[in-house]
Amino acid sequence: MLPQPLYRKRSSGGRTPIWARRSRLPTLPLRRSRHPWRRPLLALVAIVNLAALAYRISEGWNWGNAYWMVVITLSTMGFSDANTPPLSASGRIITTLLIVGGLVVVQLTIQGFLSLNESGYFRQLREQRFRRRLQHMQNHVILCGYGRIGREIAEQLTREGVPLLVVETDPESRDAAEERGLTVLTADATLDETLLDAGIHQCRALVAALTSNAANLYVVLSARGLAPRCRLIARADSEEGERKLRQAGADQVVSPYVAGGRTMAATALRPLAVNFMELLSGSDCEVDEFQLSDDPRLLGDLNGSTLAELELRRRTGALVLAVRTSDPQHQRGESTLIANPGGEVRLAPGQLLVVMGSQTQLASFADLLGPALVDVAEMPG
Repeated sequence: MLPQPLYRKRSSGGRTPIWARRSRLPTLPLRRSRHPWRRPLLALVAIVNLAALAYRISEGWNWGNAYWMVVITLSTMGFSDANTPPLSASGRIITTLLIVGGLVVVQLTIQGFLSLNESGYFRQLREQRFRRRLQHMQNHVILCGYGRIGREIAEQLTREGVPLLVVETDPESRDAAEERGLTVLTADATLDETLLDAGIHQCRALVAALTSNAANLYVVLSARGLAPRCRLIARADSEEGERKLRQAGADQVVSPYVAGGRTMAATALRPLAVNFMELLSGSDCEVDEFQLSDDPRLLGDLNGSTLAELELRRRTGALVLAVRTSDPQHQRGESTLIANPGGEVRLAPGQLLVVMGSQTQLASFADLLGPALVDVAEMPG
């Protein structure tokens, strides 16, 4: 069963996300009073400076003694400082006015800040800053769900220095993510409004790691409809769930149970091969996927050229590990993977090149492809 929507209907027919709904302040019209804290604070600053100026004029004190007198008077500490000269008649009048006026101004200032806190003004300011922070996020990964699988995903992405945004509704999971220093959006990931707030059009990938297959299916459907070119990775607990997620548009579907079993079996047979990516993560080498355009005109001279003719290894230092070519004659659009390609392999529109190298070498490889390159994705380590 899907979680209950965390959105409230509005008269205009739209829906507002929970974090935006919580930030509403019906008692605080921001357009009329954008900075309601300014007036009481200015009043307090004014009375402090005017009283200090009055002491300086009437008593002839320096600014240090004048402000010290104001502070001990407003704080009701009184003055018994031996270094402070005795007050004149005019100084006593100033002190009396300062006590009366100070009590009123300080009390109004404290009440004003307390009322702002109770009305949620400061919470709204924090949420506005959070929304501006979301708007400026670029090339990040959206992680929907911070359960056991989500926490491991977040740990790996954080270790690689990838910007991450967690979408979670459970308070305990949200608090756990915030304790790790992650940016958390408290909203329902199955809704379009949430994905738009999370920056679905600016992200590099979206990972649906919710505990329910149906919830992950809704996330994939919404994300694919909003951003057709976004890379979508989803979690599935069954073969049927995996099939439906792929039909919904997921680029990659991972079953924790199937993947865990395969990894354990492969570790028993080929431990070095399984640990290859972990070995790479400890070096300056990375493995990236380079997606070529489907338009032959963008490939230019690259179209039809062999790997030997291009001399990619000599010119960039990067190594092509595999080439995935789509089969246009296949009804389901399946692809063929050429591992360890030889020099006779030719580039063609729509191919995916798996390349290994340092960041500098991979950047040179991307520059060499030029307009033929439409997407680059880093393979997880």
